Amino acid sequence: MTLQVAVLGYGLAGSVFHAPLIAADPRMRVAVVVTSSAERKAQAEREHPGVRVVATADELFADLTGIDLVVIATPNRTHAPLAGQALEAGLPVVVDKPFAVSVAEAEDLVERAEQAGLALTVFQNRRWDGDFLTVRALAEAGRLGQVRRFESRFERWRPVPKGGWREVGDAADGAGLLFDLGSHLIDQALTLFGPVRSVYCELDQRRAGVQTDDDAFLALTHGSGVRSHLWMSAVAPQLGPRFRVLGSQAGYVSYGLDPQESALRAGRRPDDGKPWGTVESEHWGVFGAEPAVEPVPTIAGDYPAFYAALAAALLDGGPVPVDPRDAVATLRVLESARRSAADGEVVTA
Repeated sequence: MTLQVAVLGYGLAGSVFHAPLIAADPRMRVAVVVTSSAERKAQAEREHPGVRVVATADELFADLTGIDLVVIATPNRTHAPLAGQALEAGLPVVVDKPFAVSVAEAEDLVERAEQAGLALTVFQNRRWDGDFLTVRALAEAGRLGQVRRFESRFERWRPVPKGGWREVGDAADGAGLLFDLGSHLIDQALTLFGPVRSVYCELDQRRAGVQTDDDAFLALTHGSGVRSHLWMSAVAPQLGPRFRVLGSQAGYVSYGLDPQESALRAGRRPDDGKPWGTVESEHWGVFGAEPAVEPVPTIAGDYPAFYAALAAALLDGGPVPVDPRDAVATLRVLESARRSAADGEVVTA
């Protein structure tokens, strides 16, 4: 059986991250795209021959004939309402991050999905970044010893704002870098080291015309004792290490972003017959303790694993690739971070 997938939204998330990965999975097909843009309509028809393109979500929900899965890749504030409509229609759902703009919305979706017996998952693709897979493997193998500090950064140099809703929206829009990049960084930290007991956050608006955070720092204290320090910035003229992980026996430091996003942006597909997600040796991270520090191979990134696992969940009864309750936990940290930034204090998560 080939799962027929409807993708709501064909901007960056829909056209670059979701649709190519869906199309590359042998058990899935992009059947419908929802976009009101004539340019994006033409793009979708060119990239996915035979796709049906409709202008609005209402038009899709009025005729779901043959659809097996709905993917929500629309602006953040619409994630929960559209996911709710899909669940109401009796269809499983993938929601792009952030899962919702509040814990209450997220918990409601999880409860509705459980009551309906429908699969619900969240697209946390950065769990399949090669550098993150490498950190996870080193930690789980005990090669770092007891991890004490986890540093993680998504930094960019964009001194001129683009002006979209992520920069001029408000909390109800889920705007700002905290909800955008922070959703990834927090999910990775929780995946590695478990729940947090306290949160400290600094949020700043550095660029003229920006109405939400474009420079952020987050300090998490995990119940396990690990401290995670997370940076998100659009105004970093020099970039720090992507990961710096310090353990009782060794550390790991890596620079640069996983290559899968740039490959997808360039129009590559994971099923094109060429190596996917691999990192050349000159870009490997370094592992060890001074003075015995040496490069360690980066595990190949694997974004296709998300939709492969989802196909297995829907067709074979396996687990969804990301438990939506993990996304609820991430939102709890995000809400705690906003409270901390407003009060200037450490808050209990």
